[in-house]
Amino acid sequence: MSARTPGRAVVVGGGVAGLASAALLAQEGWSVDLLEQQATFGGRAGTWEHGGFRFDTGPSWYLMPEVFDHFFRLMGTSADAELDLVRLDPGYRVHFERFDEPLEIRADAEANVAAFEALEPGAGRALERYLDSAREVYDLAVHRFLYGTFASRTSLLAPDVLRQAPRLARLLTRSLEAHAAARFADHRLRQVLGYPAVFLGTSPERAPSLYHLMSWLDLADGVYYPQGGFGTVVDALVRVARRAGARLHASTPVTSVEVRRGGRRPQVRGVRAGDEPWEADLVVGAADLHHVETSLVPQDLRTYDTGWWDRRDPGPGAVLALLGVEGHLPQLAHHSLFFTHDWRRNFDDVFGGSRRVPDPASAYVCRPSATDPTVAPPGYENLFVLVPVPADPGIGRGGLDGAGSPAVEKAVDGVLHRMAATLGVPDLQDRVVVRRTLGPADFAADLNAWSGGALGPAHVLRQSAFFRAQNASRTIDGLLYAGNGTIPGIGLPMCLISAELVLKRVRGDTSTTPLPVPTAATGPA
Repeated sequence: MSARTPGRAVVVGGGVAGLASAALLAQEGWSVDLLEQQATFGGRAGTWEHGGFRFDTGPSWYLMPEVFDHFFRLMGTSADAELDLVRLDPGYRVHFERFDEPLEIRADAEANVAAFEALEPGAGRALERYLDSAREVYDLAVHRFLYGTFASRTSLLAPDVLRQAPRLARLLTRSLEAHAAARFADHRLRQVLGYPAVFLGTSPERAPSLYHLMSWLDLADGVYYPQGGFGTVVDALVRVARRAGARLHASTPVTSVEVRRGGRRPQVRGVRAGDEPWEADLVVGAADLHHVETSLVPQDLRTYDTGWWDRRDPGPGAVLALLGVEGHLPQLAHHSLFFTHDWRRNFDDVFGGSRRVPDPASAYVCRPSATDPTVAPPGYENLFVLVPVPADPGIGRGGLDGAGSPAVEKAVDGVLHRMAATLGVPDLQDRVVVRRTLGPADFAADLNAWSGGALGPAHVLRQSAFFRAQNASRTIDGLLYAGNGTIPGIGLPMCLISAELVLKRVRGDTSTTPLPVPTAATGPA
């Protein structure tokens, strides 16, 4: 796609990638309309308020803060100006089955080195080397892969990439699980270093060891939290998009991408929302890519048809529980992980051939009320519980007060029972005053999520970097993509970068580094 003169643009989907795309295009001079099917914006990064509690219903880890700040600086502001960020210490706490004492991951890398050394002699120095490698690979990824559209493969021939080619080949063909096991003997340390694979939508044995770079983010770079919850991030994106001139339309589901045929190549001419046409010179599909390609794009013009998706991995589904709990739970950190001892079986249940809801299951618990007094009434706690399960809408939907599908409610009850025993809070379930659950069928129905997936296509080798779905249609001129289904991948930072990659496509920019920040951007560097 060559550089384009700003005209009319329609963005389909009002999640993080859609809002960021609308903002950047409007800033570039495009006349932008964003169409979102839900009554609110945010997509997976949603919120729900009930009984004085305010719950985030999606992302809850704020990692890669420089990506957020870079986006806001492109918009002439800064993360400091738009958000009230707190660095968490501990970043998170890990509870292990068969071990009484949890492991705290601190905000200071030196403290984490000491904690590793306390569990396994020599592991402290091994972690230092592991993090040095993770930082080197992370920096290479940022400068050569994450911010590149792969429209030109010359970036892969850059001297720094060629120098690292043998190392990259080893990291891509060895699993993250094997990479950690070769350096650490303690089962708990291997679990801590392997768990970032879940952020990538896969398991440690399926993720390439290139992704050990993720450990730099949580063990050294730090974990943050935006006061008020992740809804404030969405609010900030809405704010900067409107400030730039984008028009945001909620409750406006798009039913088709309209194409002008004839000439050398089909050209996008807009979208249709019900009976209403929205003409455009550029369309950005920022909704679930599977939905855009298989439901909105004309069948004969699909870049990624049903057969293509049948050969891909949708990543995990999730059972979620939003819980308001009476009394305090100081035993829980802001972020807590509960790991089963039979690590391989748990992941095989989620990602293996005969997929099922794990029992017992590893789980993640967020207690934002540990940091933020605004998310729960005085004297109560706000808990968000996530149980990774197969991406299968057949597992069912959630509901209020235990009214969800049996498999969904059983998974939540199992985790609560284990939490009560681990934390020494036998009356935990009796103290729950608000309970709402969500299952894979909710993700499918509410977000058009492929297979009811919670995160997006898994970052296995064949779905990473230039092997991942690209961000431009191969058959329709003027149709671009943003979000978790396309490059660079899943997670809030990646969605922000995907919006920047849309702008690069529009400009005809094949660079691999972040776009230059306008000199008028505010706030400290």
